[in-house]
Amino acid sequence: MGKCVWITGASSGLGLHTANALRQNGFTVVAGARSFAKPENCTDDRCLPLDVTSDESVSAFVKKALQMTGVPDVLIHAAGVLNLGACESYTDDEIRLVMETNFFGLTRMVRQVVPLMREKGKGKLVAFSSINGLLGIPFEGAYTASKHAIEGYLECLRMEVKPFGIEVMTVDPGDHRSGSSLYRRHGKQMTPQSPYWKAYQRGTAVIDHDEKNGSDPARLGRKVANALQKKRLPCRLCIAKWDQHMAVILHDILPVRLFSTFIASYYNKKTKPDQSEKGSVL
Repeated sequence: MGKCVWITGASSGLGLHTANALRQNGFTVVAGARSFAKPENCTDDRCLPLDVTSDESVSAFVKKALQMTGVPDVLIHAAGVLNLGACESYTDDEIRLVMETNFFGLTRMVRQVVPLMREKGKGKLVAFSSINGLLGIPFEGAYTASKHAIEGYLECLRMEVKPFGIEVMTVDPGDHRSGSSLYRRHGKQMTPQSPYWKAYQRGTAVIDHDEKNGSDPARLGRKVANALQKKRLPCRLCIAKWDQHMAVILHDILPVRLFSTFIASYYNKKTKPDQSEKGSVL
């Protein structure tokens, strides 16, 4: 069983809960996050500053982590950011930030760490995608695009690195009570002047409600830790409530027009006033 894990996005949300579960299961964890640049945000001496959108920051993290633990048995990419907005309204900068963090952040870590694992002759790579990597919902276009990119990239990577003893697992979380407000952004053009404004308010209220009533993030962390202790790493770990599992199945078997109508109507429903705060991650 691999005992040393490097994890990105470990200061909040699902990354934090996963890091905690790994520590509780006896793993040595080197945790990376941008907020760890401030010492007061660090929980132990294995918390390192890491901005996955920066080649220089990734290189510095890898250099320091190698000094601490040597080549990791496991790399987990959990860093992520969400920008809510209508597809046509996203600016290039808004889309780039989401892609740089969620997708290119992963590829930067892979370029740095996979060669080390290949030389070692073994390793495990885990990346957080989302139910949004398997289907889309209104007003999460940039986020969904980044997660679809992760799904395709990992499918290819899995085949390429298998001969070198490296296993790859995709984690697809559904809604979790994960504190995503810490990395949630709203498109600059999503204002009352937008033609999408009313639908945006309804849709993001539903998203927020589903997240607030989502699954326990600590349970997700435990499931990831358990998977890493198996003799063979699962290719995919989908951790979601039954209705979200069902949505993935329906996405694959229903005609596109019918499924799109079903999803659109779900995110167009009204929620109670106390559930109207915007934002979420599927």
